[in-house]
Amino acid sequence: MIISQVSKKTYFFLLVLLALIIYSAFGIDYSSLSTFSLAMGREVVQGLAHPDWHYLYDGSGEDLLSLLVLTIGIAFLGTFIATILALPLTLFSSSNLWQNHPWIAKIGKFICNVLRAFPELVYAIIFVKVVGPGPFAGVMAIGVHQIGMLGKLFTEEAEGMDEALIEDAAAIGANFWQIVFSVRIPHLLPIYSSLALNHFEIAVRSAATLGLVGAGGIGAPLIFAIQTRSWNRVSIILLGVVVTVFILDLFTGWIRRKLR
Repeated sequence: MIISQVSKKTYFFLLVLLALIIYSAFGIDYSSLSTFSLAMGREVVQGLAHPDWHYLYDGSGEDLLSLLVLTIGIAFLGTFIATILALPLTLFSSSNLWQNHPWIAKIGKFICNVLRAFPELVYAIIFVKVVGPGPFAGVMAIGVHQIGMLGKLFTEEAEGMDEALIEDAAAIGANFWQIVFSVRIPHLLPIYSSLALNHFEIAVRSAATLGLVGAGGIGAPLIFAIQTRSWNRVSIILLGVVVTVFILDLFTGWIRRKLR
């Protein structure tokens, strides 16, 4: 009875999904599996099960705690720069602010789309070549990418804002800039703060990988540990990243609840 109620369109999409799964499964090169051995798998599992606690902190500045603090700093500064620069971009991208000149909003949205089109890792490779390897390249990579992401989200919130507040302000004689700074920004600021905090969490995860290309943070020792098959070192680094993300999630979640 239930099967008979399924429409032909549903069957069609299920068949397309099944075809995509089969095509993807047969398109993968499985030749590398010939190098797999149970002994190697056992070595990886045993190494991951015994974290290298000596790497937790040794005061050298290259230990896990120091590099995690550096990673958080890269994410925080990158997100802070992006939040500040996304605000003026939002003024250009919001179509309800430029009803007589819609092309201005289209240019602003185009800039947001271009900036967020590439992942942080691509920007990190570029900035490592431009400003040299190190945390500054990571900050720039996260900052540029997040300007596009936050600019898009800020714009959507600005365009979805209750226009009755704007009409009330205009009715008492407020001009364009008075409405922007006295009505729009105060109304949207808690939402923008919540979005910025959410993207700070995302930036921490991204910053943990930017070290893979020399942009500072915990990624560089992680890739070195993987290449040298130091699985106990890999284990403690991954454990540190998981605990850091968990603590930041609790902390930023608490702040977001206060902002509501």
